[in-house]
Amino acid sequence: MIELFFVACLSTDPASCRDRSLLYAEEVGLMTCMMGAPAQLARWSEAHPGQRIARWQCRMAGQADRTA
Repeated sequence: MIELFFVACLSTDPASCRDRSLLYAEEVGLMTCMMGAPAQLARWSEAHPGQRIARWQCRMAGQADRTA
């Protein structure tokens, strides 16, 4: 399963961030996730106006963040 992992921070407090993720169905691959992520993240941002997305990545679900 593919996961769209992202970090969302409060607009009023950029140091206050939380890890978030959206899961894709089994048949969705990494490339499809990468191509569809901007639209998914835009929809998420519209639903959460007090937050901004600091970074994102597509990865296998449950995989630890290795970019830190």
